Amino acid sequence: QVRLVESGGGLVQAGGSLRLSCAASERIFSINAMGWFRQAPGKQRELVAQITRRGSTNYADSVKGRFTISGDNAKNAVYLQMNSLKPEDTAVYYCNFGDLLDRQYWGQGAQVTVSS
Repeated sequence: QVRLVESGGGLVQAGGSLRLSCAASERIFSINAMGWFRQAPGKQRELVAQITRRGSTNYADSVKGRFTISGDNAKNAVYLQMNSLKPEDTAVYYCNFGDLLDRQYWGQGAQVTVSS
């Protein structure tokens, strides 16, 4: 069974940077889009950023200009560069792959904590 393995979370001070990485344990064919979601305590999971197979990106308004998503289809990997982090960015971050048959794959989650 395919797993998505995340790395790069941690604790950082406000204004700092972190880079999240996510890679599939096996080859996933026909990926349609890759993305990052996050869930803060007591809140619903929300989309942070997404990149399509053609390279189009979209971001949540709250992270525009601070976060950058990139992907490597050949490696089945997706990355999230997070700059100018704020305490409100504190959450568990999950990577997500969707394929052309609308199957969804999720990472195990990476904790990001931003201290003020």
